[in-house]
Amino acid sequence: MTQFLQALVNGVSLASIYALIALGFVIIYKSMQVLNFAQPALLLLGGYWVLYFATVWGWAFPLAIVVGALFAAATGVIVERTTLRPMVGKPVFAVAILTIGLNTVISVIALDLMGVEIRQMGDPWGFGFVEFGGLNIAHRQIAAIVAVAVLVGLLLAFFKYSRLGLAMRATAFDQEVALTQGVSVSTVFALSWAIAAVLAMFGGVFLGSGVGFERSAAVTALKALPVVVVGGLDSIAGAIVGALLVAVSETLAATYQPEYAPFLGKGFSQLVPYVVMLLVLLFKPYGLFGTKEIERV
Repeated sequence: MTQFLQALVNGVSLASIYALIALGFVIIYKSMQVLNFAQPALLLLGGYWVLYFATVWGWAFPLAIVVGALFAAATGVIVERTTLRPMVGKPVFAVAILTIGLNTVISVIALDLMGVEIRQMGDPWGFGFVEFGGLNIAHRQIAAIVAVAVLVGLLLAFFKYSRLGLAMRATAFDQEVALTQGVSVSTVFALSWAIAAVLAMFGGVFLGSGVGFERSAAVTALKALPVVVVGGLDSIAGAIVGALLVAVSETLAATYQPEYAPFLGKGFSQLVPYVVMLLVLLFKPYGLFGTKEIERV
């Protein structure tokens, strides 16, 4: 029982990281109707900014986080203004392909800055554990869960009460109607990329803290794609539920599969997010909370 509960705790902490990355996918999709395949690259570059300021320049970690977030937001805005803005009105498929190219370009830049070795970010949350009922919960796991709860709360409040948040909701509902109501859709697009980049940065920070920040973080970030597909491409709540479902399934597989199903091979848990995605799509083509598209002929 203790092993099962420990796997659940590990799954919830991993889900918090997946949720941060997945929320970036959702926000951009809601505003632009485009699946942003450049999110893993934004994670690498955003995580590098925090790593650089905290370790190379020796800044206090909270300050490195704030400045890193500013750099990440600026990166998102620059990417949107220089590469996505000229694609307005173009087929969605072409824009999605463009984000794949962006992912490659930004990843090359980030990896060139990082180098080939694992960069130690340290563990600003502390290297200790909290023991509770026989479970060992790392401080960084608690920090990740709390950070997601706070960030999601701030996002929901932003969308509900701020003018920009209301403008983003209106644009997500119907861009043409939003334009007629005086909403600056171009500002909404830029803001959505800035928010997505900052969320990706936080995902990179939690992936790198304690264990070191390396290029494989981008591979982990790709698991957020099954998360958003499972939850629904345009659903914030779906990103949270999808992250929990995918991450808990992955950690349970990593815990029990080597013992009870060794014939599946080593590392099968890395495939579990995609298996969960396929199973959900068989019964829910738009995801658990995704909006169904109805086309009238």
